[in-house]
Amino acid sequence: MEDRQKIQLFEEAPVPKAVMTMSVPMIISSLVMVVYNLADTYFVGMVNDPIQNAAVALAAPVLLAFNAVNNLFGVGSSSMMSRALGSREYDTVYRSSAFGFYCALLSGALFSLLYTVFRQPLLVLLGSDASTAAATGEYLKWTVTCGAVPAILNVVFAYLVRAEGSSLHASIGTMSGCLLNIVLDPVFILPWGLNMGAAGAGLATFLSNCAACLYFFILLYVKRGKTFVCIRPSMFSLNRKIVGSICGVGIPASIQNLLNVTGMTVLNNFTSVYGADAVAAMGISQKINMVPMYIALGLSQGIMPLVSYNYASGNTKRMKQTVGFSAKISITFLTLITIGYYFGASFLIGLFMKNETIIAYGSRFLRGLCLALPFLCMDFLAVGVFQACGMGSKSLVFAILRKIVLEIPALYILNRLFPLYGLAFSQFTAEVVLAVAAVVVLFRLFRQLEHRPAN
Repeated sequence: MEDRQKIQLFEEAPVPKAVMTMSVPMIISSLVMVVYNLADTYFVGMVNDPIQNAAVALAAPVLLAFNAVNNLFGVGSSSMMSRALGSREYDTVYRSSAFGFYCALLSGALFSLLYTVFRQPLLVLLGSDASTAAATGEYLKWTVTCGAVPAILNVVFAYLVRAEGSSLHASIGTMSGCLLNIVLDPVFILPWGLNMGAAGAGLATFLSNCAACLYFFILLYVKRGKTFVCIRPSMFSLNRKIVGSICGVGIPASIQNLLNVTGMTVLNNFTSVYGADAVAAMGISQKINMVPMYIALGLSQGIMPLVSYNYASGNTKRMKQTVGFSAKISITFLTLITIGYYFGASFLIGLFMKNETIIAYGSRFLRGLCLALPFLCMDFLAVGVFQACGMGSKSLVFAILRKIVLEIPALYILNRLFPLYGLAFSQFTAEVVLAVAAVVVLFRLFRQLEHRPAN
């Protein structure tokens, strides 16, 4: 089956139109996801209890660890699907999607089981103490023990649907869960509702992810026979080529997210030494800073099917134009956001908690965090190109550089030189170096590909 309209988008549509068609729904979806993350922080903050806010912040690394599975089977399978579409290998497209779906399902169940068994030592590892352990555990009960499977399937489904060019449907599915979460949050969290605090935020997240999964199942049923996304058990196989190609991209992407979890856990452990107010302030600052980060990430992931398809079909010129156009948009936008965040930090933190100590901490944290924004877009774009082209080893090198070589050592050094406040500048230190490396590596990659004849 060949959907001519989607093929035309990949091959013939003007680059700005193709980029916008693929990335705008992804960016909107990313924004809604950030808003729903902020909603947890906002409504829990309305309880005006730093312990409840600290619980949400301390649990963040575990939820971020879901992305390790999402990237392994979502990024890996979608990259393989788009490349197979570009080379007209349609059976491989079907089998890649089935492999991604069933492996994500199994991994979600395993994730839930492992967390439940090792709950107590994990809470200590996350940086919780006697005052925050109970609230953190209640939040994770709903989001992980009960919610790991729907949370992972929701995201992997979106990757699979987007891989064939259906970016709008992928985003609608993700957004439906996010919007439901925003509606449910105040009902479950606040005193006038069920008054569950952080646990209520976790329950709302669980129910919302279930709703998003239901949307994707209905979508596949309605489009049966007209979609490349296949979840029939008979199409699942351990074909060496498919498994190798998916894991070749997915494993480095997964390791990248595990390193992000490690970095966040180290940051939370450093911050927790200074008390619940500092942890809550850092959590709020990170959530605010995630808004433009997710926009940049949404753009880089949105164009991945375009890059994959044109790489596989040998159209290096169109691939290069896609990346260049995306870089111009992202750098300009993030520079403007950085200026706004730097001068409006106190106001933004104050929107979430009316606590002078937390506002004082958070405003200084946010000013440090936002300085990395104009640089990280090149890092995101480079990694997105590597994943789209099946060059998992290159994306892994960038992940190791970011966390192991640059950011985590910077946390230790800057915290020693500038206690507490230096922590917020570690990402800036890493992203400046990575932005330079990204430009150099992409330039060399495109120069090599230009000598390859188009198919």
